[in-house]
Order: sequence, then C-alpha cells, then structure tokens
Amino acid sequence: MQVIEQLGDLLRDIAAQEILPRFLCVGHTRKDDGSLLTDADLACQAALEASLPRLLPYPVLGEEMTRQEQDLLWLRQMEGLWVVDPIDGTTNFINGLPHFAISVALMQNGRSTLGAIYNPMTQELFCAERGAGATLNGTPLPLKQKANPMCEAIAGVDVKYLCSARLASRLNSVAPFGSQRSMGSSTLDWCYLAAGRFDVYLHGGQRLWDYAAGALILEEAGGCVASLQQDDFWADKPWKRSVIAARDADMFAQWHRWVRNNQ
Repeated sequence: MQVIEQLGDLLRDIAAQEILPRFLCVGHTRKDDGSLLTDADLACQAALEASLPRLLPYPVLGEEMTRQEQDLLWLRQMEGLWVVDPIDGTTNFINGLPHFAISVALMQNGRSTLGAIYNPMTQELFCAERGAGATLNGTPLPLKQKANPMCEAIAGVDVKYLCSARLASRLNSVAPFGSQRSMGSSTLDWCYLAAGRFDVYLHGGQRLWDYAAGALILEEAGGCVASLQQDDFWADKPWKRSVIAARDADMFAQWHRWVRNNQ
C-alpha cells in the first residue's frame, strides 16, 4: 500500500477514535492567542504524533505545540517534516457545525510533497502527492471541469487578516465575482477550490498548518496560487502567509490581476 493510502486510512481511524466521539460533547478553553482549544484537538494531535513517524520517519509539527517548539522543528525541516492541524474549524466543531477537518502534509525543503485533508462528517478525503495529481475519495480532481465565468464565480474570501483597508473595501463594493463564502475551515476552503466548488480564493494570512496540505492539493488539481507579496507562494513567510488562488490558470490570471490592482 502506498504512503498516501496509508495516510488516508490513518486519518479516518483517528477521526473515528478521537474526534467524532467528542462531537457535541466537549468543553473548550482559549489559548494565549485567543483561539479555541478542545480535548479533541489535543487527543488527535497526540495520535498523529505517535502514528505519522511510523509511515515515514520524520518529526511532527502540530498547531497545538508552543511557538518555540514549532520554530525549532521548522528550522530543522529540510529533509522532511510532518505538519498537522488536528482540527481545522474548531469553532465549527464546538458549535455543532459539521464543517471541520484533519489536515496533514509532508514538507521537504519548505514545500509540501504529500497532503491529505479529511472531513469526518462528510467522509470526504482529499489527497495529493506532488507530481501525481489530487483526488477526492479516489476520484481525480477537479470534479467540476469548467469554471464559472468571473461574473458568476464563487469566491472563498476571508478578509480578517488583510492589511489593506482598500482591498477589503473594494471586495465589499466592486468585487468581480458573483458570490462569496467564508465557512470557517481554511483547509476545506483549499479542497473546495481544488474540487471546483469554489472558483477563486483570497485569505489575508494563514498559518503553516492551514495551507501545507491544501495548497498542494490545489496545485495538483490544476489550480494556481500566489501570495499578496510573492508570486512564488512557497517562498513567502511560513507563519502568516496570504493567499490569492484560483481553480485554473485562466481564472487565476483574472483574479490575481484584480487583487493586485486593488490593494
């Protein structure tokens, strides 16, 4: 069995054991940065830390580690590093919204080479391996082959961390797309773009574990991505990276040009 298949099986098992039994019946606290934390996050991360090195013998960097631990692991990650988000969409999870996921990526030399994102509520497993394409439950992505025209495009937009007040204002007044969504899980946003459920995507600033698997899945599905600062998305700063992305090259050219012109 290939590693990507083993990874998918692992995510399904951990979700069944550590996440779903706690859905609708878990308390929460807040971390120092104000974000939410549950026992499910901690249990899932612990299970991933124990299991992933058995697939490939690399260390694990998780969202629920200290920043000092994360920095140290990142500095040593050239050969290989597992990057995990045990539950992306914790606010949704706590409030009973069935839109959250486990995300795992293998990164080498600062770029993702393997990625999987699993939503246990829909049983959708998105996977990609660099150079080998992307799939949803084994079906090649994108599911929807033809993008909407820009005037009818569905946009995933999260302006929370945008530094440009002008861009935020323009998005609310003269954006070129047809409709926008913000659903509370960055990792699933990437997957929906890769599948063709979204056409374009914009985010003001994601953490490493938010984009590590998703950006690879999008690229392997034929999508394109940059940041607000750099055309080479993977060369930007790892800890807070903005996103301009689209499901195909033609749509990306239009969207990238509009965003850059309206910053």
